[in-house]
Amino acid sequence: MNPPQMLTVRVELGERSYPIHIGGGLLGQPELLLPHLVQKRVAIVTNPVVRDLYLARYSAGLAALDVAVVPVIVPDGENHKSWETLNSIFDQLLTHRSERKTTLIALGGGVIGDLTGFAAAVYLRGVPYIQIPTTLLAQVDSSVGGKTGINHPLGKNMIGAFHQPRLVLADTDTLLTLSDRELSAGLAEVIKYGLIRDAAFFAWLEANVEKLLSRKPEAVVYAIARSCELKAEIVGADERESGVRALLNLGHTFGHAIEAGLGFGAWLHGESVAAGCVLASRLSQRMGLLRESDVQRIVALFRRAKLPTEPPSLGVARYLELMGVDKKVEHGRLRLVLLERLGSAFVTADFPQESLESVLEGPLDVHAPVGGTRG
Repeated sequence: MNPPQMLTVRVELGERSYPIHIGGGLLGQPELLLPHLVQKRVAIVTNPVVRDLYLARYSAGLAALDVAVVPVIVPDGENHKSWETLNSIFDQLLTHRSERKTTLIALGGGVIGDLTGFAAAVYLRGVPYIQIPTTLLAQVDSSVGGKTGINHPLGKNMIGAFHQPRLVLADTDTLLTLSDRELSAGLAEVIKYGLIRDAAFFAWLEANVEKLLSRKPEAVVYAIARSCELKAEIVGADERESGVRALLNLGHTFGHAIEAGLGFGAWLHGESVAAGCVLASRLSQRMGLLRESDVQRIVALFRRAKLPTEPPSLGVARYLELMGVDKKVEHGRLRLVLLERLGSAFVTADFPQESLESVLEGPLDVHAPVGGTRG
């Protein structure tokens, strides 16, 4: 993949502002990290899959710039986003005597990014870190905005901290190593941005989704850059999710319930979000907000992206139980992100309970996820 020239999007947070560099071959430019290092010593957190693909080459590039590298290897998979894995990161950092000025680098997908960011937030009461996301989902969403954390058996991402990275480096060449399933999972978050904030981008995705599935460089870079622009705009206005940032959770209350209900890792996060976005759109339509034709467009795009559009059969009572643990619950009331039209979302606790239960009674999706490997 030989994308166009590197693009840069900035997250504007005053003294804690940082760039997102997007393009091909960025792992071959380790000098991009130097302005963001406090000292020439880093700890790279990754998993065995990504280690075998990139760690030796990237470490050698940093070493050529006199940057010392400590490798920190943790298991792969959503089911390892836990206290045990977090503690193993601390064990390895302490064994190598990593200091407060040692920068942690998250080299991997969303799980690695969330774990590394949380470790950086609490190790020695806070150390700097850099995100180098290697999946589409991480490049467009989880690496940007400073949300870090781990899962709890009762809910996803229930334990964590806000801690902004110093830099996000999104090398689109890493997407060549992803399975088709992982690529599609990332497209769920890309589609979400169009739904909540940019109807023109949603229409662009309808016209170009096949180019994204076939990994056409120009389309991939544009989709990542536009997604990051939209997220940076929201994070810059509401870093700690007291207002507009909650819109980024479209489909996530439903999706997190799916992940927890099936067991973390059974469905990929993006697959769960896709089904969740469809549920949110159907509830919006039943409330008289979206037209049926809009819902059909949403379902059609997710299906063209090879994503599930119906929830698994957990049972309405189980869904409601799991959704009740959601972080957006306020004063004991469940709040949902819904759509008033394509490109415009809002948060509300005012929805008919019977309508919510009705959309949760949908059949098991015939387009349910199939097996795939992580990259």
